[in-house]
Formats: sequence, C-alpha cells, structure tokens
Amino acid sequence: MYRNKIPTYSKPHISGCLGFLFFISFFLVSANINAQSRVSAAVDSTEIEIGEKINYSIEVETAAGNLVVFPEGDSFSPLEMVESYEVDTIRNKDNYKLLKEYFLTQFDSGKYVIPSQEVLIGNNSFYTDSIPVEVYDVIVDTTKQKLYPIKPAVEVPPRFSIPSWLWWLLGILLAGGLVAFLIIRKKRRDEAEPELPPYEEAMAELEKLDKSQLLEKREIKEYYSQLSFAARKYLDRKIYDHGLEMTTGELITYLKEQKDQHKLNLSDSTIEDFRKMLNRADLAKFARSKPDVITAKEDRSRTQHIIDDLRASVPEPTEEELEIDEAYRAERARKRKRRRIILGIAAGVLVIVIGITALIATKGYTYVKDTYLGHPTKELLEGEWIRSEYGNPAVAVTTPEVLIRGEIEMPREVERMMVGSESFMYGSLLSNFYVTLSTIKFQGEVNFELEKAVDGIYANLEEQGARNIIMKQEEFTTLNGAKGLKVFGTLQAVNPITGESIPNEYVILNFAEKGGFEQIVVIFNENDQYAKEISERIINSVEINNLN
Repeated sequence: MYRNKIPTYSKPHISGCLGFLFFISFFLVSANINAQSRVSAAVDSTEIEIGEKINYSIEVETAAGNLVVFPEGDSFSPLEMVESYEVDTIRNKDNYKLLKEYFLTQFDSGKYVIPSQEVLIGNNSFYTDSIPVEVYDVIVDTTKQKLYPIKPAVEVPPRFSIPSWLWWLLGILLAGGLVAFLIIRKKRRDEAEPELPPYEEAMAELEKLDKSQLLEKREIKEYYSQLSFAARKYLDRKIYDHGLEMTTGELITYLKEQKDQHKLNLSDSTIEDFRKMLNRADLAKFARSKPDVITAKEDRSRTQHIIDDLRASVPEPTEEELEIDEAYRAERARKRKRRRIILGIAAGVLVIVIGITALIATKGYTYVKDTYLGHPTKELLEGEWIRSEYGNPAVAVTTPEVLIRGEIEMPREVERMMVGSESFMYGSLLSNFYVTLSTIKFQGEVNFELEKAVDGIYANLEEQGARNIIMKQEEFTTLNGAKGLKVFGTLQAVNPITGESIPNEYVILNFAEKGGFEQIVVIFNENDQYAKEISERIINSVEINNLN
C-alpha cells in the first residue's frame, strides 16, 4: 500500500484526563475529515483488445495533514496491475489534491469489472465506484492475411554439432585401445623379462630377501611371508604344481608320501626342517607371532638347504623326458598365447556390448537398429529433398526422391471429358512408402465435384488390393491458399504372394482448380514413424500453381 503523508502544522494541545472529552474531540476530527475529503476513480477507456493497457486513476481531495493510503497489489483482480505510478500532489488553498495512476491489462477476452478500491484517509475508509471493462479478441483480416495450416515442429540443428553417437563410438574405441594397450604391454614385458629357471629364481628371491633389511626393521611378518613364498614357489615349479595352494600340513604330507614311494630322495630331517619353517611362517603371518632375529636367520639358512635338498631329490631327466618337457613348455606357451588372444577378443566384444547397451539405453533400440543397420524410410527422410513441379495444371511439391512418370487407368467417363492427364509416382503399395501425384486437364468449363471424386477413392483403393479401409475427410488449404479436400485413414494392404496383411495409413489430397483436377496420394506403413514424418512434410509442401 502506498502511503502519502501531507505536511501539516499543529498547535500545542492540553491533555485531558476525561475519556468523554477525548471521544468528543475524535468525533469532531472524523466528521471534519469526512466533510473535507473526496475520492473518485476513472479510466481512459472501458473497451480494449487483449494485452492493451487501461489507465486507471484515483483522485483524492483532502485537508492538509491527513494521512492517505492508496490501494496496491492484487486489489484490481481480475485485471492485472502492470505498473503503479508515483502520486502527483497539487495544493489548492488549504486542501491537497492527490492523483494516483495505475497501468492495468487483461490477456483473456471477456467482460470484467474493476472492483471498488479502498482508500484510507486518516482513520476512515473511502471507496471508489466499480467500473465495468470489456476485453475483445484481436481481429485478423483474413482478406489481407491468409490463414495457413499449422506446420509440424522441425528441429533446427546448430551450424556445427558433433552427433552424440560419435562420442559413444569414440568412447568405445578408447576403451578398446586401452585394453589392447594393456595386453600388448604385458606381452612385451613377458618377452623382455624371460622367466628364470626354478632354482635360479629361488636363489634370487633369497638374495633379494637378504638385501631387504626387513629383519633390521623388525618386519618379521613380511620377512617370513617372502621366505616361505620362495620355498613354496620352487616346489610349485619344480616338483608339484599345487605347492602355492596347499596348506602346510597338506604339503608336508605330500612330501612324506613322495619319499615313501621313492619318488623323492629326501631325508626326514629335511622334511622336518621344512615343516618347522612353514609353521613359524604361518604363525608370523596369521597369529602375529614374532620369532627372534636369530631364529629368523637360521630359518633363512635352512630354507636354502631345503631348496638344495629338493633340487637334489629329483632325478636328472632323461633325453626323452627333456623332449617331453620341451614339448610341454611349448604347449604351455601356445596355450598362454591363445589365452591372451581369447581375452583380447572377449575384452573387445565386452566393450562393444557395453557401448551398444549404453546406446540402446539412451537412444532406444529402434534408433540404434535404424541408424547402424539402416532403415529405408529413415534414409529417405534424412537425405536431400527435391522440390519440383509436376503435371498440368502444375503442382509443386517437395519429395525425398524425384517422382517418376507412370500410367494410371482412368474411368471412361473421365477420359471422355479430359484433354489429357499425367501421373507421377514413387514406390508401391506393398513398400514402406508410396506416393503418387496425378493431374487431369478437362475440356472447356467442367464443374468437377470433389465429393464425387472422393466417392471413387474407396473403390480405387479396393481395386489395388486394399482391405478394411477406414476413411475420414476434412477441408485442406495449401500454403498458397488453394482449397481442397483431404481424405485420410487406415487400410490393410494384402501381399498377393505371401498373403500377409500389412497395416497402412494414407493421406489423399484432392483439388479442383480452373478446369483441372489434382490429386496427391501418400500411403505408408502404420508403424513406420519415419514414413509418417515424410508424409507430413510432403503434404505440408503442396502448392497449386494455377490460381491466378
């Protein structure tokens, strides 16, 4: 609410102690305000068009010193207040004249009333009169401004944009390249660092352990882990290929069985030393036991003797065994290579599957299938369109492919009246998309009735093999103002070879202009969204070029 305080000069007054005297003085002041104050409201117009403004003004005349509060906010509803101006003040002898203006509007046609507004002057309320207002629609002169059918929404691509599928393809290629790089790097590393023989590798591990200073740092657990691993790995590579997987008890039992079967020439003391070392390693790793440094060093020496005894316990291979071993190693290398190839192929396939799945999740299965496997009508829709004129009278239309001249049989009664006819077409009734354009020029002045032509469409469609025809019709106006009749609906096209019934939609435009008849027929598969878009684009592009 806007508050305006008019400057006044007041005399000093004597406070009374009687409430009755206060009531009398208040009554006299209120009566004086009512007698001297006047409120009125006016508008510059009571009839406007949608969106035009109404200047609504409130004029207050009152004595100096009175507090005046003007209305604000939603008090003008159902009209909308767009702007509120500052108050203009004019002095008239001992009174002040205040003028407050508002900018009101309404965006819906109809009859409205600006409600009575409350203006506060001092402690009294004054009300303006309500004012009726009528809002009219904007009148369009159709003789000067033609009305055209609403065109479908068309997505306008930016001047340069990278399609989203290209980013997916780039991501898939990068992931595939990363997998290939890791496989190749591992292969090169394996080739660059040939594996040492089992004994030399075990000695290298023990030497590495001596230089690690784990004992000096009191890292007993890690020390025993590396010590037991060196012995187990030698046993795994040289004697038993499950040496790394077996528990201490299972491993010792296996060595004893091999000794009893005379397959290993080991002493009981060697097996017992091996058992003690493995048990201490297990306690250090899992039970947080910490053997002293002297014991750990003794276990290091025993481990080397154990490895030496294990090496000596295996009899020297014969020539035949060496050949078998060589063949075994070659076969093992071949299997490793084949495993790497299989893993690489599997990784590539996995990356492709993930990429395709992501595309389907974001774009949909139909989009991915149509984009990468191809779709005849999608290719037509996204190809270069051509605008041409056909026939006489000339019909201009935009199509994805040039229409080819053809022949369409006419009824005899029509042939007798016409000077000539031309037909152009693309596709067939059994394809995804079919369009024909026909023009007829009649002799002299022929009053061709479109309604009769529409009656013949049903029979014509049946002659071409259509079944279950549902037909609707409505008036149609082209871009250049030619009026015609639009027939549309659904039908079933029966394949004469397979007997398959194909659900189709169709749109047929019919025009009779100055001694001629023009017809455009578009038939397409009911479930083909791309064909539907092509049909809408063709229908909305039709112009008849003999209107003048």
